[in-house]
Amino acid sequence: MSRRTRFSQAAVAVSVIALAAVGCGKSSTDTSSDSKKSSSGYSGKGIGLAYDIGGKGDQSFNDAAFAGFQKAETEFKIGGRDIEPQDGESDADKVQRLEQLAKSGYNPVIGVGFVYAPAVKEVAAKYPKTTFGIIDDEQDKAANIADLVFHEEQSSYLAGVAAAKATKKNHIGFIGGVDIPLIHKFEAGFDQGAKSVNPSIKIESQYLTQTPQEGGFASPDKGKDAAAGQIEKGADVLYHAAGLSGQGVISEAASKKVWAIGVDSDQYAQSSLAKYKDWILGSALKNVGGAVYDLAKSVVDGKPLSGVVRGGLKSGGVGFADTNPKYKALTDVVAAVDKAKQDIIDGKVTVKTTQ
Repeated sequence: MSRRTRFSQAAVAVSVIALAAVGCGKSSTDTSSDSKKSSSGYSGKGIGLAYDIGGKGDQSFNDAAFAGFQKAETEFKIGGRDIEPQDGESDADKVQRLEQLAKSGYNPVIGVGFVYAPAVKEVAAKYPKTTFGIIDDEQDKAANIADLVFHEEQSSYLAGVAAAKATKKNHIGFIGGVDIPLIHKFEAGFDQGAKSVNPSIKIESQYLTQTPQEGGFASPDKGKDAAAGQIEKGADVLYHAAGLSGQGVISEAASKKVWAIGVDSDQYAQSSLAKYKDWILGSALKNVGGAVYDLAKSVVDGKPLSGVVRGGLKSGGVGFADTNPKYKALTDVVAAVDKAKQDIIDGKVTVKTTQ
């Protein structure tokens, strides 16, 4: 039975932990020992997390999941194990990774990213007493699977409003990591938001690769080249939905002194991007960490979530980061974004998921 929940919005610091090779993929941490028994009856080894392409350290999607993983470990006093992906791996590798976690007693077991959909479906059927979560995909349907998805188009709409208000050339750009329906949602929301401010605004658009295996989410050099091309054409605000590749977009934007808009995490606050932060206008947030935390909480509480659990602006599942003082100083931009947010929450604006 499907349950919905408000995603946790507490900030969680992401620590750097040495990687060690283990099994299929690389295990970042393993803080479990024996199975733990809580007052609610939870008796698993803790939370199991399998990362998407780009792995931990992307300062975006995967790191957001790790933040929720850490928060759950700390607050519920449970163990945890998170495992890195391998380059060029197959679905069979993902199946082995999830099965390794489930067989070891981790509960819940979460695949970070839509690429885990086939593996989650297969392994969940073998371990019906374990709760599985998959982020960014809702095709897996089973009593022990929670599809953790988001209204990415809503936060992207706010990014589009911010970009259209901040541009000095009425010329902005979108860079997607991979040409797939999920990333089309980001572009659709961004374009609609920008055109709500200026219907005649010029918007550059580029996808780095056709498939994830080609590195669209894991190649900062590809992001940098795409950004350079859009800036050369005249764009002065760039929004990326490209995972680790977005670091290249941000670094190039900063070097050319034009605005960049980050994605998933508050990229202004990320330590590895500190040298570029003055040029990070804001970030379209997706509370992946909150989704991971809430699924772990539901399992520990003995009431595991299942079915589609979708986060939007109203629930706090998506949003727009405003931590850059330079953004806050642009009072007309802030006012426009705040109004757009309220209009979406109130139902006055419906954001498209396709163009």
